[in-house]
Amino acid sequence: MSTKAFEYQHIPVALPFEAKALKGISEKLIQSHWENNYGGAIKALNTVRSRLTQALNDANTPPYIYNGLKREQLIRTGSVILHELYFGNLGGDGKASADLRTRIAASFGTFDAWESEFRKVGQGLGGGSGWVVLGFNERLKLLETYWLADHGSNPPDTRPILVMDMYEHAYQMDYGAAAPKYIDAFFTNINWDAVAKRM
Repeated sequence: MSTKAFEYQHIPVALPFEAKALKGISEKLIQSHWENNYGGAIKALNTVRSRLTQALNDANTPPYIYNGLKREQLIRTGSVILHELYFGNLGGDGKASADLRTRIAASFGTFDAWESEFRKVGQGLGGGSGWVVLGFNERLKLLETYWLADHGSNPPDTRPILVMDMYEHAYQMDYGAAAPKYIDAFFTNINWDAVAKRM
């Protein structure tokens, strides 16, 4: 019997770009974000997985304790994966191809209408925490912009296409409370080729 679901240990994915290569997002911030926030989420996830294995093998572990660990697993898994998607869609020149603009416009009317909504959701999360995700809803066969309050709230049956981290750790070091300036920098650095592959 396979025990991969209990024994799996996550390994960090390297940044797909040089940390100093981004425009308007400092090398110091990106390196700190990757090492501390993403790296910390991986360490926490691997620890939770180990604790789950121990708790499962202990007949005296109450179900509510086990469920608490499962909740942590959900949150840490979300953090790890969303961070990997976030870093994975950075490192580009911020210019979407005509084909990709057309594909996004098919769901939103125009590319600019989508961008305006995506930015607005990000601005609404400024000063707090969460994620903005352009996702393809497999059930509806539709691209939609989603507001995620945290790492554990993801729309069901939806494939993330573009992910923006709106936790303060993603921008505070460079922009303080000026979240809109960070959002501008994010758009300047989108790797639309990576986004196209996710489509």
